[in-house]
Amino acid sequence: MSHVPHELADEFPHAGPALHELRQTNTHAARLMDEYHEINRTLHRVETNVEPMCDVEALRLRKMRMTLKDEIARLLRDHAPA
Repeated sequence: MSHVPHELADEFPHAGPALHELRQTNTHAARLMDEYHEINRTLHRVETNVEPMCDVEALRLRKMRMTLKDEIARLLRDHAPA
């Protein structure tokens, strides 16, 4: 298990400006990014043994993080200029 946080800038290294623009112009995208960040911070604390959590709950959060990442990826793809 990696103990490195999965920040959106690291997950989408090519999309830094697009992530920033989406956050500023799309309230739905901003909410998804905020939710991803919160879950990601929690999981990083769990993975580094700072905050204990049962395996079932940690798995549920990992799945939520993956779903949010997929949705953000879709928004980035749709946001890309044609």
